[in-house]
Amino acid sequence: MDKLIALPERHVSVGGDCHHDDMIMQPIDVSWLCGEYGEECYGFIYLRITPEQAIARLGGHYADFEPARLPDEPDDWPRPGEPLGVASLGDWSIIFYPDWIGIEEKLITRLSEGTRLVFHTALGVEDTDDFYWCEDGEIKYLYGGDDAFVMDPPDELADAMEEIDKLYPSIPRLYRGPAFLLIEYLTGIRPTEELLKSLTFRWGTVKRSGSDGGLIP
Repeated sequence: MDKLIALPERHVSVGGDCHHDDMIMQPIDVSWLCGEYGEECYGFIYLRITPEQAIARLGGHYADFEPARLPDEPDDWPRPGEPLGVASLGDWSIIFYPDWIGIEEKLITRLSEGTRLVFHTALGVEDTDDFYWCEDGEIKYLYGGDDAFVMDPPDELADAMEEIDKLYPSIPRLYRGPAFLLIEYLTGIRPTEELLKSLTFRWGTVKRSGSDGGLIP
């Protein structure tokens, strides 16, 4: 696979490799997600396909989605209800979904078919979060998930985990910092507040089913 490279001011992946021999990890300020957003469910999906393809895989119609920024307040959605937002950055689509509890594991693996997916969700008020790294329909690393399972990190993440352990010796929950460094390592995108709030997302709804109203599997 191609080498991930860093572009000026923001890191953008042009490949799928997760080996960063020259990458020096630096903690990311995630306090904004531990504040107002910490009281709500939220999830960010990083998917290496176009936004149009991403929304189609979720059962929506990209043409129906309307542009807007990521809101400062977690309940201040650009559209009524709880729409999801999708933005484009380099080779990647970044999907913000406010109701991650409704997302099933089989949907996550299906979304990753033929590509790479990194998915991080959190509910700070409950001090809980999930993290998925998938490749072509296969879960490569899982922290949490449907069965609250923690998988041993694969060899591909050994260097990253070593650096993260040095930066976070107290071993906090992933949403307090480590997850965002894993995202950067796996995608080449450094998900800072400044970056995510500078992107124009397109907002809309997708098909929902089941008694809990979750996304379709």
